[in-house]
Amino acid sequence: MNKDIIGHGNYKYKVHKDWASHNAFDISIKNCHEMVINSNGHLIMITDHTHNNIVIFNRSGKILNTWGTIFPGGHGLTLFQEGEEEVLFITDVELGKVFKTTLDGEILLTIDHPSCYGLYSEDDPFKPTETAIASNGDIYIADGYGSQYIIQYNYKGDYIRHFGGEGDALSQFRTAHGLCIDNRNSNKPTMLCTSRDHNAFKRFSLNGEYISTIHLPGAYVCRPVIDEGNIYSGVCWSRLRNNEKTENSGFVTILNDNDKVVSNPGGTKPNYINNELQLMVQDQPIFNHCHDVCVDEDKNLYICQWDAGNTFPYKLERI
Repeated sequence: MNKDIIGHGNYKYKVHKDWASHNAFDISIKNCHEMVINSNGHLIMITDHTHNNIVIFNRSGKILNTWGTIFPGGHGLTLFQEGEEEVLFITDVELGKVFKTTLDGEILLTIDHPSCYGLYSEDDPFKPTETAIASNGDIYIADGYGSQYIIQYNYKGDYIRHFGGEGDALSQFRTAHGLCIDNRNSNKPTMLCTSRDHNAFKRFSLNGEYISTIHLPGAYVCRPVIDEGNIYSGVCWSRLRNNEKTENSGFVTILNDNDKVVSNPGGTKPNYINNELQLMVQDQPIFNHCHDVCVDEDKNLYICQWDAGNTFPYKLERI
């Protein structure tokens, strides 16, 4: 296979590592954690560099704007259509807070440590990694680097419930790193939650009832990103040595509407034996640690990376 073409089946891509490099020299970044695309087709990325926590690109890779100097642990970024306006939800793992903002950075709502709402004790760790927003405005927060709960609030920031917690039961998590609302069945939306150290996505009702698990052996997945019928996810590590996660072993995984893996750009070809997915690992050293995937209207992918030497996002052009 051409080394610049990665992926499998109908999901193959040409790699553009220099998508943003032509005008990136004057922008400081650390980790490119997550990216969303708004209704204008602008790509909005969060970093943990306080010179510019938010970097906004056009689809050609030109930087249009930057803002944000107050998020030292900027990690999760969710876009939500609220009436006629688009808003962002930002999680900060160092501050232990979640912020709702306008697209240009005005803070509209702050959700603090759960002890403020009578949930955690003051000593319980709270390091939120992700949010997902339901159609009614309910806010779900993944405490992925903290106490491993998914916490549900209403649109005003009032506590409703929590579920999960750290452990190996079906309804528990090991690194509840990401989550999203799965609206592919419009009559019965569900919540997909990452359990990264279990190499899995776990499905729950919007009331926090466990439904099922999607096992992804070998893949330490980040958040699930749903575009039309598919789920896309960055794989931060894969198991390459002694069945343990290995540095600089990331790839991208793509699942179809039956939750079956159909392509692993940068990884091994998905293989099912007796309907059981076999171990998936990095196959080509394209990526270090894939942290997020953003999908544009032409089904091109933009890959954000953690711990990748201050690397700007790569573009994977669908072919």
